[in-house]
Amino acid sequence: MLNHKYLKLLSKDFPNEHMATGEIIRLEGLCEMPKGTEYFFSDLHGEDGAFIHLMRSASGNIRTKIRELYGNILTEDEQNQLANLIYDPDKIISILQRTGRFQGEWIRLTIIRLVDLLRYISSKSNRDEVRQKMPKEYQSILTEMLYIGAGDFDRKSFVNHIINKIVELGDSPRFIVALCETIQKVCVNHLHIIGDIFDRGKGPHTIMEELILFDKVDFQWGNHDVLWMGAAAGNEVCMCSVLRIGIRYYNFDALEDGYGINLRPLSNMAQEVYADDDCKRFDPKVIGKTEYAHIDMQLAGKMHKMITIIEAKLEGQLVERHPEYEMSHRNVLKNINFEDMTYEFEGKKYKLLDTNFPTVDPKDPTKLSAEEEELMSIIRATFAHSEPLHRHVRFLYSKGNTYKRMNNNLLFHGCVPMTEDGEFDGITVNNRFYSGKRLLDYIYVRMNQAYYSDVPSIQKDACDFMWYLWSGPKSPMFGKHKMATFERYFLADKELHKENYNPYYQLSQKVEICDKIFREFDMDPDISRIINGHVPVKIKDGETPVKANGKLFVIDGGISQAYQPKTGIAGYTLIFNSHHLALAEHHNFDQIENDMASYTPNIQIVEVMPRRLKVSDTDEGSMIKERIKDLKMLIQAFRNGTIKEVGLKD
Repeated sequence: MLNHKYLKLLSKDFPNEHMATGEIIRLEGLCEMPKGTEYFFSDLHGEDGAFIHLMRSASGNIRTKIRELYGNILTEDEQNQLANLIYDPDKIISILQRTGRFQGEWIRLTIIRLVDLLRYISSKSNRDEVRQKMPKEYQSILTEMLYIGAGDFDRKSFVNHIINKIVELGDSPRFIVALCETIQKVCVNHLHIIGDIFDRGKGPHTIMEELILFDKVDFQWGNHDVLWMGAAAGNEVCMCSVLRIGIRYYNFDALEDGYGINLRPLSNMAQEVYADDDCKRFDPKVIGKTEYAHIDMQLAGKMHKMITIIEAKLEGQLVERHPEYEMSHRNVLKNINFEDMTYEFEGKKYKLLDTNFPTVDPKDPTKLSAEEEELMSIIRATFAHSEPLHRHVRFLYSKGNTYKRMNNNLLFHGCVPMTEDGEFDGITVNNRFYSGKRLLDYIYVRMNQAYYSDVPSIQKDACDFMWYLWSGPKSPMFGKHKMATFERYFLADKELHKENYNPYYQLSQKVEICDKIFREFDMDPDISRIINGHVPVKIKDGETPVKANGKLFVIDGGISQAYQPKTGIAGYTLIFNSHHLALAEHHNFDQIENDMASYTPNIQIVEVMPRRLKVSDTDEGSMIKERIKDLKMLIQAFRNGTIKEVGLKD
């Protein structure tokens, strides 16, 4: 009965045997096309300039295609100029218009070259998919320019006529932009972001706006993403952490210009409370250039300390609300002896590096003062009313998950928590133990409840849980035994600064552990791979991103400038096309941002496919095959009269 209802619905799109047969033929042809290229990025951390250039250039692949097509026709400078135009057409066209070079022969030659390049890079792609990546207003004419011209048709005359009309109507700037953007999208068939878009860099909001425009993208949430998602859901500790990290990296562009977070009340209160405190231990780390928001460094240090103390108070309150988190040791303010200004931990005393706590009541250290309560009410309101924040978070929810299985690749940001003896570890909730795949599935449900549930008690509990995912020891997104925020600010002993990784990170370098994880996620160990980020790969120390005999790829190579002194490189892109799996290793951050046209990463092919992969070899191909089965069932229903055909000629 259910099958009959489904076939009846299917018959609305394919009302007779001829139309169903035609669709089967189209789908069978699609299965024979080469597999589209997937690009994998991890740990972007707000580095909008580098990431957007890498995405628009397909990690240097567009420059390679230009060289292949025009290497014997154009000079290196001319090839670079064409690449620059494709990467940032609005900017380049604006420069050309100001200098009077955007005219006549340049326009005609550029359109011809762009059309030829688009035809070249889309030669292995399905025409319908290429058409869908074109702006709607130009779909028909671009399709004609790309594909018409068989027999004695005079393509040159046709194209010249179209270009003349484009110029005559004053539409050439927009048409060239459309061509460039289509080339960008065709080169990257599917984009995977394996966590941590936010924090440290100045432009997470710019990255999100760029990704929203991309048609095939997915996210595997990282702990920094969860932090911002938790703040949007109403978690006050997450809000304070977002502000603290933003101020710590002097990242006021993202906070104020990007998301409209009102920092004036925090600034005013910090100036008053710490008027006689230089707050030197809280001087911000300036990594990139601030474009819009400029705040006095000493004032920024005071703001940094103010929000750090409030965060510690609220964190202590949250830990007390949830003893099941087993994180009472993170109620750090209650570990301070305010008489001798020492920090007590595991029976030892440590001198505090900063002993000025004017807003902390030694008798009740986690209680907010009346002024802090008022400040937090303003902070809550500004997060609640940030339109771009909520639009971006909803996009993260709509395209994201805790993990993804696609084309024999298992994607997740951090880890699958494990014990030292290689068993899956996890958390107990209401007497039920969640570990392995069940843990990540459970977290997905709770994260959605935090933002979308309309039951206050469920939403509040899930909202608190978002903070645990940010810094809890069994969180797959975090995967460390503690987040040593307080220790790094207030204690000199480096041993207390250590954040020990979950055993997964060592164990997963073993083939047998990877195979165990594949079986847990219902994947074939013989052909599957794990791809994750979170832990920067220190190339300069001899580390490699390829582990466990090619079963594990860790692609956090340091696109964040804050990590580059440790890693020695500027990040990775993992590229999976129909021929091979390759790592693009990026070395020169300044060149990536400032001279992208001549920039080419180091490409290392890490796995060659036994034959060229087709769409039929992919998950998309499996879905197409199921669709073909359904259509064949519909044809049979037409033939036996179970469903009546319509639209047939007598």
